[in-house]
Amino acid sequence: MGRTGLFDLESHFAFYGAYHSNPVNILIHTLFVWPIFFTSLVLFYFTPSLYNFPNGFCLNLGFAFTVIYAGFYVCLDKKAGSVAALLCVLCWVQSTLLASRLGFSLSWKVRVKHLWVRSFDSFVDQFNLASSWLCSGFFALIS
Repeated sequence: MGRTGLFDLESHFAFYGAYHSNPVNILIHTLFVWPIFFTSLVLFYFTPSLYNFPNGFCLNLGFAFTVIYAGFYVCLDKKAGSVAALLCVLCWVQSTLLASRLGFSLSWKVRVKHLWVRSFDSFVDQFNLASSWLCSGFFALIS
């Protein structure tokens, strides 16, 4: 039985493919989607924490986004989703270590620089924002 709604991998991939048929656009997304996710986690490090571990890690908005994305990717596809989930967790760990060393001001500058390379055309032209934001990293990985 096929999945429906938010967890329907085939419909999300068809939607993604309709907006990403240009080879240059595919290359841009393949190269920049995961760094955008990473730099977002760097900024999320500075959100209020629910719990701080002694080693510097904290349960904050970055951790919440990591868990949501990782869980969503595993729900889409167990094998490829597990790889994407592992990448999410590695991004969270590394972004936490980096942000703790950079500080807020420099972290913000790194994030703004990555925003300039982001392609907004597919996000502006479509109304399925949940699919766009959640699936972009997964499809960049499996493309």
